[in-house]
Amino acid sequence: MATSDHALSAPGNEADGAGPEQRGIPDHEIVIVGAGFSGIGSAIKLVEAGFNDFVILDDGDGVGGTWHWNRYPGVAVDIPSYSYQFSFEKRATWSRTYANGAELADYASHCVDKYGLRGRLRLNTNVQSARFDEAHALWRLSTQQGDISARFVINASGALTTPKMPDIEGIELFAGSVMHSARWDDSVDFSDARVGIIGTGASAVQIIPAIAPRTRHLTVFQRTPIWCMPKLDLKIPGAVQTLIGRIPALELALRVASEAFVEITFPIVAHYHKFFPVGKLAQQQAKLYLYSQVKDPALREKLLPTYTLGCKRPSFHNSYYAAYNRANVHLETNAISRIDERGVVTADGATHELDVLILATGFKIADPDANPTYELIGNSGQRLADWWDANRLQAYEGVSVPGFPNHFSVYGPYGYNGSSYFNLIETQAGHIVRCLNHARATASTLVEIKPEANSRFFEAMLSRRYRQIFWQKGCCSSNSYYFDKHGDVPIRPTTTWNTARRAKRFPLDDYRFTTAHASGNDRAASPDTAAAGSARQG
Repeated sequence: MATSDHALSAPGNEADGAGPEQRGIPDHEIVIVGAGFSGIGSAIKLVEAGFNDFVILDDGDGVGGTWHWNRYPGVAVDIPSYSYQFSFEKRATWSRTYANGAELADYASHCVDKYGLRGRLRLNTNVQSARFDEAHALWRLSTQQGDISARFVINASGALTTPKMPDIEGIELFAGSVMHSARWDDSVDFSDARVGIIGTGASAVQIIPAIAPRTRHLTVFQRTPIWCMPKLDLKIPGAVQTLIGRIPALELALRVASEAFVEITFPIVAHYHKFFPVGKLAQQQAKLYLYSQVKDPALREKLLPTYTLGCKRPSFHNSYYAAYNRANVHLETNAISRIDERGVVTADGATHELDVLILATGFKIADPDANPTYELIGNSGQRLADWWDANRLQAYEGVSVPGFPNHFSVYGPYGYNGSSYFNLIETQAGHIVRCLNHARATASTLVEIKPEANSRFFEAMLSRRYRQIFWQKGCCSSNSYYFDKHGDVPIRPTTTWNTARRAKRFPLDDYRFTTAHASGNDRAASPDTAAAGSARQG
């Protein structure tokens, strides 16, 4: 077992003559599941806090998470680069104002190397399940590479992880090539091919204009149109990059402007639309942009959403709408009935013959079994997916769920408020490290959110939801993936500032910290015992 300078295991059970397994000593104090930015950011914060006995597991063969798996043509971030980075690891050398996927994957690799995380990675390691061992207060994880145990688990598997496959009759019969946008097949040749793409979400918005010139014919199957606005996607010359790097005030100004743009385009529009009418103005501008880009009036109407901007996340692209002016691009709005060996059959009886079918159908985001990506079994054999199915998606501050001790999530229900994912990562990592610091100070081996604290937080989130735009009549036709099976939208209805403030000030008493001793007795550790605990550890 790797040894930590700040081991969290309780003292007093080292000399009982039992082996590590019987003493409840885990392989590692902490396991992080996921080597995307959530896992990388959490790992960096652990190192900064002095926690050294941890590993990072990921089923991919590289780091970057979303940016490792999503390699389709045109892939890029949809918020400005200066917001899509860690506040403590700013990059002045972004090549564009909206970085592409390869550049973001490179940034992830840079962070891993700079902060010495490469040796902690266990790639090509798919976590299948994690079961809590109540007798020893640790997690036992099953992976394709073998089992591993840990005192604490940080779920950093993210939201844009598990591809959502469409439930369409006959899809397995199609004789051509089929690929999901998140599992792109570079071996497929699009030249002189008849290509179909199902979906018009964020990925499709980038794929369609990128592949349209390369295909013989492209058919876009649209269920619900998306609001799309232009973005100031500019190439940043090397001289400007150098200037940004040399003038901290300029770099700060760019980040502040970028953060303000991100906050206004979604959190403010979604959560405070009644107080700030900026959403209505943005919708008018988006409509004008659509009309300026698409020549055919009938086509414009098909591409014009009937729901209010903000009901689902809008996209930003400069050539998405214009792609529909091409003679080889067809927008199909009839519902898909089935798929056969030749192609897609729509409700009007037409068969759209295809050579390649792209599934741009997004990810499992609000599904109870989607996050974490592994089966999680807590106290008394309770499955998290079943608990959420019965009790609705909820987690204290988006991090912890009662009955699943020593397990923390970076992207849990009501943690994300719609701003930059990096704000979320740093906020939630701060929450997690605060818990771990207190566990270390009190020699606690078990950390669990109290049910009453979780209920109080959940009720507070629900009490504010009706001021969100999602609950307005204008969202009825959006088919938004934000809604789960219970009709809830587990997005935090607060500002980014409020979320960050809570991570630093949530009451530690909302958690139960317990110290396990060799005798088998447990002792509750309150925040007031932290000083004494620190003295014992010293």
